[in-house]
Amino acid sequence: MGDTDPTGPVMDRDEVDRALARLGAEHEAVETSLLALQDHAGRRLLEGARLTGRTEERWQATEASITLLWTYFDAYSGALRTAREIRARRRWSSHDDLVELTELLRGECVTLPGPAAAANAPTPHGRAGRLSERYSLAALVELMNELYASSLDMVVAADAVWSALPARIDLLAAELQRTRRLAHPVGVRPGEHPAGDDLERITRSLTRLREQVISDPLAFWKPLEGSSAPGGGRPDTTVYDREARALEEVRREIDAVLAVRQDSEKRIVRLRDVLSRADRTLAEARTARGEVLAKIAATEVPVVSGPPTALQEQLSTAAEYRRHAQWHRLSPLLDSLEQKAEDELVRARESLTAVTAPLAIRAELRGRLDAYRAKVARHGLAEDTVLAERYEKARRMLWSAPCDLRVAEEAVLRYQHAAAELLGTTQPRVPGPPGADAPEERGGSGA
Repeated sequence: MGDTDPTGPVMDRDEVDRALARLGAEHEAVETSLLALQDHAGRRLLEGARLTGRTEERWQATEASITLLWTYFDAYSGALRTAREIRARRRWSSHDDLVELTELLRGECVTLPGPAAAANAPTPHGRAGRLSERYSLAALVELMNELYASSLDMVVAADAVWSALPARIDLLAAELQRTRRLAHPVGVRPGEHPAGDDLERITRSLTRLREQVISDPLAFWKPLEGSSAPGGGRPDTTVYDREARALEEVRREIDAVLAVRQDSEKRIVRLRDVLSRADRTLAEARTARGEVLAKIAATEVPVVSGPPTALQEQLSTAAEYRRHAQWHRLSPLLDSLEQKAEDELVRARESLTAVTAPLAIRAELRGRLDAYRAKVARHGLAEDTVLAERYEKARRMLWSAPCDLRVAEEAVLRYQHAAAELLGTTQPRVPGPPGADAPEERGGSGA
């Protein structure tokens, strides 16, 4: 054979032996891979499954690829066996043997049906539409590797989805059933509570998801970008994760409802107590207002409102919900009522404080007057005529009804000025309006 032959120069015996050893190792590796693919659990599942969608389409092509793989492998095995037989004819191969071996080991010596001859088989790049092909053993190995990688990729992807998602869906479905058993006794039912509607939707979604995963696992596979390794990627759990989060939200809602059922009686008793205290405080404020109007003159006394009947009605509704085990309605009502009841108690206390403010001012003026009188007495000045006269005038104003707070405060301040002049101390400040803070002592002239 000349140098222009496609197979190149005739191989010598050492080159032939090395080529046979290399091709034999490749043959063993390909055979091992094909047997592993044949026994792969994912492939067996695909053979027996009722597939749809993308998986059905890909599996038809993969089945054709696997059939071609065995056809190519048989042809490869036959060619390698022939080459070994030629080499084994004699210890020292003749030139004709070496020419024949060179043709077998380097040339396109294997004629096979092309991918187009097999239904649904993938078409290797550059070989579209051919009914038969001639291959060298090296090209045949490359082609088998290509078909094996694409077939294994499909099988591994489907198996990974089947291994991951159905079991997780089943666990979530079991948790869903436990949640439903907790939900129904507390009124969380479809059409009665939003969480009950969510449970129905999640149930339908999980049923549909499992059917889709079983029949079309590749629809839930995310290939890893930039990866050429077979099976590079991960199962797409987007739908599963969404429903798992939704179920967790429902469980939290049911836990809240259960908590309401357990402590609702105590909460209702506390609410009654808070509203009762608010009512008593308002009643005290109304009584105090009558006293203020009778004892204090020339002052504005705020009107005291009646008890909050709307809150009492809502409290009765809450008790009714509890009697009929309507926990899902009781929970938000109690939350709202607790805040409103606390606000009502604060408002009642503020009302009492505002109503009794004039009495507090009068009490403060009485205390101030007595305090200065005691101070004057300690210095032996209690019998001073001016002091006694001013004290008596202020006392009559503060202990008579109705009391004019502004005039009484001016009288107390005049007594303080007179006492300060006799004692030689700093005189108190000019009085402010009734209800202001107690006057502090500072420099100034007496009235």
